[in-house]
Amino acid sequence: MDNESIKLGEATDVGFSGKKAAEIVGITYRQLDYWARTDLVKPSLAKAHGSGSRRRYSYRDLLELRAVKSLLDAGIRLGLVREVFTYLAEHLDEDVTQVNLVIRGSSVMVRAGEEEIVDLLRHGQGVLNILPLAGVKDEVDAAIVELYPQDRDLVRDTRRARAIGE
Repeated sequence: MDNESIKLGEATDVGFSGKKAAEIVGITYRQLDYWARTDLVKPSLAKAHGSGSRRRYSYRDLLELRAVKSLLDAGIRLGLVREVFTYLAEHLDEDVTQVNLVIRGSSVMVRAGEEEIVDLLRHGQGVLNILPLAGVKDEVDAAIVELYPQDRDLVRDTRRARAIGE
């Protein structure tokens, strides 16, 4: 393992406190706490386990939290958001923030290709709202840099690590 890999591992293992995670994502700490306690998005670096323990969220956790917020902001109820994330976790090998969701009323579908969306529109199946979750990463990165400039290197290192892994 080279020095660069060690450095990246150390930077990404530090993570974000619950307070920072909530602020970066744009939700309340109460929402974050509820989502963690109900297993919607669990902190992957450190879970709270008793009085005085602190949750630690990874960069990827922040992306998932922001994706949940995006769905809620689009008018999708929390129960359906939970079902969407469960499905995506069980059936997709990709990063949740790399998919596009198609929202029609209270239905949420994963966009499988351009033809399917075009076909739905041609047959007058209703108005569709496409919610690209790929922008979530840029929103989280911008919030980290704005709110916590000292973590700017974490954003850069995480992006580099993701690029190497692709």
